[in-house]
Amino acid sequence: MVRRTKEEALATRHRLLDAAEVLFQTQGVSQTSLQQIAQQAGATRGAIYWHFKDKADLFNAMMERVTLPLEAAKREAGSDGEDPLAAIERVMMLALDLMVTDPQVRRVFEIATLKVEYTQEMDAVLQRHRAARNEFLDDFASALQQAADKAGVALPMPVKTAAFGLHAAFSGLIQDWLLEPGLFDLVAAGRHIFHVYLGGLGFECARSGPAGLDCKQAA
Repeated sequence: MVRRTKEEALATRHRLLDAAEVLFQTQGVSQTSLQQIAQQAGATRGAIYWHFKDKADLFNAMMERVTLPLEAAKREAGSDGEDPLAAIERVMMLALDLMVTDPQVRRVFEIATLKVEYTQEMDAVLQRHRAARNEFLDDFASALQQAADKAGVALPMPVKTAAFGLHAAFSGLIQDWLLEPGLFDLVAAGRHIFHVYLGGLGFECARSGPAGLDCKQAA
């Protein structure tokens, strides 16, 4: 009986998150109430507060459902001695590929990119967004510094600035694609931009089979 109760609670939680995705995408986050989400899910308002503290908590749980696989891939990347830039590229391309091939991932990223306003009510969402961005900046800056030291590359700008530049390039690319999916090949464009960006930083990168990239100082 206890197991069944837990399974029912988990099913209710997923129904609430599914309903939130649909309403957030069609109405926008600020225009969607918790009551509307409960009605869409066939649940009570009390069920929402059993599972989530507020709308921001529900929103962050919605994000975690699609980002957990990416977090797992990121933890795995580079763990077997993989080149740090190749590891970054692999995780970034996985994220772009999931956005193209997985409707749920696309829907959630569309909501997070185009359908949310960072009002006081959603401050926890803003803090989560900042934390995710800062984690990416730290990961790429660390990978870039390791690669530069290994290849003997003198970076033309501070490593943190280079990390900000790459993040801005990919954020803009994703936003443009979400405005009109299918307008261009997101994964191919992302890979080209990544390689050109590395070239601009002074790396010469070549494909090295399944392992990914082999980067050295440009001649």
